[in-house]
Amino acid sequence: MTDLEQLQGMISASRRIVFFGGAGVSTESGIADFRGVDGLYRQKYRYPPETILSHTFFMTHRKEFFDFYRDKMLALGAQPNAAHKKLAELERAGKLTAVVTQNIDGLHQKAGSRNVYELHGSVLRNTCMSCGKKYGAEFIRNSEGVPTCECGGAVKPDVVLYEEGLDQRTLAGAVDAISRADMLIVGGTSLTVYPAAGLVDYYRGSRLVLINRTATQLDGRADLVITGSIGETLAQIRVP
Repeated sequence: MTDLEQLQGMISASRRIVFFGGAGVSTESGIADFRGVDGLYRQKYRYPPETILSHTFFMTHRKEFFDFYRDKMLALGAQPNAAHKKLAELERAGKLTAVVTQNIDGLHQKAGSRNVYELHGSVLRNTCMSCGKKYGAEFIRNSEGVPTCECGGAVKPDVVLYEEGLDQRTLAGAVDAISRADMLIVGGTSLTVYPAAGLVDYYRGSRLVLINRTATQLDGRADLVITGSIGETLAQIRVP
């Protein structure tokens, strides 16, 4: 039996599938993995991405934060890929109960998924730090310097920066979904970013599937490991 046939069999036998995904899901839609510190970043920016995307840096260097944020994180033209679409199809069929994602691009919802736990927030939501007024991503993209609310307050993206904690309601929902799942598919993540990566520990079932281009620290625990593209793999799955 091939890996794909085994994956198909697991999905067909499951009724409460949860998908847990990371940056590798979005890279197949053309969104760069901004965490990598490569030559381009070092040449254009005075600080590595992990520094720029920290709470401390946001509070002390807001203009430089937003220069990077607009350039590297607002991929508003990106479209859902085969992985996003297949997961939405599985949800519509009553097979998949939740998507838990580390991504902040909103592509799962754009593909049609309804029950999505965005662990690290979303670029599509932004809030004035003074009055609480909400703004869309276009407001940030079209602004210059530090986006400012009509009340004069700074507008902060609803994304979890380094040094910030995860939203407790979102985290609790993700934990509940994973703990109730009869199948957990983990895709497009190296499982190195905590506390998000630790959520896999809440799964107690016997259908843990890892789909990733590279090995992860949990490969030895998985019931099935597929090395390759998450989109190309899920595209071949027939929804029962």
